[in-house]
Order: sequence, then structure tokens, then C-alpha cells
Amino acid sequence: MKRFILAVAILFSGMTCFAQSKVYMTREITPEALVKIYKALGRAADGHRVAVKISTGEAGNPNYLSPALIKDLVQEVNGTIVECNTAYNGKRNTFDAHWQTVKEHGYDSIAPVDLMDEEGQMKIPVKDQKHIKYDIVGSHLPRYDYMVNLAHFKGHAMGGFGGVLKNASIGVASADGKSYIHSAGKHDKVEGLWDNIAKQDDFLESMASAAQGVHDYFGDNIIYINVMNNMSVDCDCAAHPSEVKLKDYGILASTDPVALDKACVDIIFNMTPSEGNDNAPLIERINSRHGTHTIDRAAEIGLGSLDYEIISID
Repeated sequence: MKRFILAVAILFSGMTCFAQSKVYMTREITPEALVKIYKALGRAADGHRVAVKISTGEAGNPNYLSPALIKDLVQEVNGTIVECNTAYNGKRNTFDAHWQTVKEHGYDSIAPVDLMDEEGQMKIPVKDQKHIKYDIVGSHLPRYDYMVNLAHFKGHAMGGFGGVLKNASIGVASADGKSYIHSAGKHDKVEGLWDNIAKQDDFLESMASAAQGVHDYFGDNIIYINVMNNMSVDCDCAAHPSEVKLKDYGILASTDPVALDKACVDIIFNMTPSEGNDNAPLIERINSRHGTHTIDRAAEIGLGSLDYEIISID
């Protein structure tokens, strides 16, 4: 019996060590640094059909990831920039308007662009069915067998913050899929969404479930990158975002989306404020929306680890 208990203890001790995820970091925010951190992950996209998932940014918002910044990485992986329509009124809720925004922001000048729900949508399975029973994504998703989840880390009006978990869930979902997540599985059409918004924690948990669905769809062929620049408390989906009060920080990347978003949130919460670098507004935004619950739920359902080590590549 004692030997059995000792063996179990050793096993669980080993699992704890194994569970620590690696998060790579550079304080440089340059095209060269993006390529360097991609290579540091050791998960090459060679030979794959690569989707680079970004937010194309709402018209009028200057904070989205610029084509000049991401061009080298997108071309390094021979990627296609992918997006889906939004579920709110703006310049990306119809395909004509979305294509206009893509062109105005210059993304079509650096790589092919695919609005994945332009020809319809499809369902992919989710393990955690507490709220949503599947994830509704663009029908073009099967065109790709590798994804670079390239997110702009910043605040968000509903989720508290936006990073790779949001980019995988809300970002990859079709417009109807976005409604399904925001309603925590109760409504799957854009029309009538705002009469069916879920309780906050149910919405956050649905995001975690959808992110896991996308992660499982790609298996080992997905990587995650957060760019910590232009960190307004508002998302790139806001046409008129609040003033940026934080200095640019760097780029972080991992194969574990939970560890990556956790590391970025921890950086914001633990930094010492200084002149021109006020973290209080973003902390308030995250706390007021219970934003860290998305990370905790994602860890709880097995998407990734809350335990991480940061590895500088500078």
C-alpha cells in the first residue's frame, strides 16, 4: 500500500512539472521579432496550408496590428489572413463592408485574405458542452491545416481583455457563431442577439469552450502569439477606442493559449505604474468584467495550464 501511495505521489509530482508551459517573450515589437518568436516555438508551418487569424480592425480604430508589422511573419509561413464577419453593426458586419475595411487597412496588399464565413458556416465539436454544444465557424476553415493565432492583446468591452483565447473563439466563429457564444448557446442568429446576451460568466465560459474547439480542430498545428502594443481598454472592434495609456510592452508566444493569456494578464497586473504607463484602467476593465474567468475556465476544461515559465529570446 505504501509503495502504491509513493508511486501515485511520484506520478502526480511528474505531472505537475510537465504541466508548466513555456511562454516565449521579446521586448521588441518589430517584424523581425515576430518571425524570431515564431521560430522559437519550434512548430514550423512548413508544407501546411496556413491560416493567420487576426482582427482586421473596425474602421476608425487605429490600434489594430498593422500590415507593416505582421507582413514578414505572414509571408514567412506562406499564410492566408483569415477573418469572419462581426455580429454588431459597423464596417465589418457585411462582406462588402468588411472587404472595404480589409483594403483600407492594407491587409490585402501583404497576403491573400479569406473571410471564412463568406460562403456559409459549419459546426465543429467542443468537449465542454456546459453552455454551447458545438462551435459555429466559417465554412472555409477546412481549407487550412495549420493556424497562427496572431492576436493584439488589449482590453475588451465585454470580455475584459482580448488575447488569443478570444481570437480563437469569437474571432474564428462566424457571425452567427459569435451570437451563439455571446448567448451561451441560447441563440444562434445575429438577429435578436442583443435580446439574448448571456450572464457574464456563462459568456466567458462559452468563449473558453469555443477556443478549445478550435484548438482541438488543429491539434498540434496551431501556435499562439500576443502582441502587447497599443493597449487601449477597448478592443480593435471599437470604432472609437479609449486613449491608450500603457506603453508598448513586447511580444509573447506559446503553444499553450491559457498560459499565454495568463502571462500577459499577469504582466499588466504586476507592472509598476509610471508616467505615461498607467495600468489601472486596463486592470479595472478586466476586473469589472471578471475577465480572468475565461482563463481559469479554459484551464479547468483542460485547454492549457495556469503554470508557466517566461523564456526571453532577447
